[in-house]
Amino acid sequence: MKTSAAAALKKIRAICLAFPDAWEKEAWGEPTFRVGERMFAAFSNNHHGDGRLAITCKAPPGMQGDAVRGDPENYFVPPYVGAQGWLGMRLDRGLDWKIVASVLKLAYDETAAGARKRR
Repeated sequence: MKTSAAAALKKIRAICLAFPDAWEKEAWGEPTFRVGERMFAAFSNNHHGDGRLAITCKAPPGMQGDAVRGDPENYFVPPYVGAQGWLGMRLDRGLDWKIVASVLKLAYDETAAGARKRR
């Protein structure tokens, strides 16, 4: 069953904005999610015509490669931030939302920890 962009964004907002001190900011024409001033996830709906309905997020070291190699149908290396280890997750291919939420929690935790160190 395909997920619409509006339904996917509603779920992403519910997940991301439930984290302490998380907030949303539009950047590059799409919603991004941040803690402090640092971004931990970005929603993507056919960004630059790539045909993907996706979320990209900060990932712990090694997770990007493992996920992309293990399930290239649902995970990808996103442009621009992929070189820094960020992970892309397709939201239109039936990926379990519990998995999406757990990966976003890891992204949030990693970003929040870095924000605390900078203070």
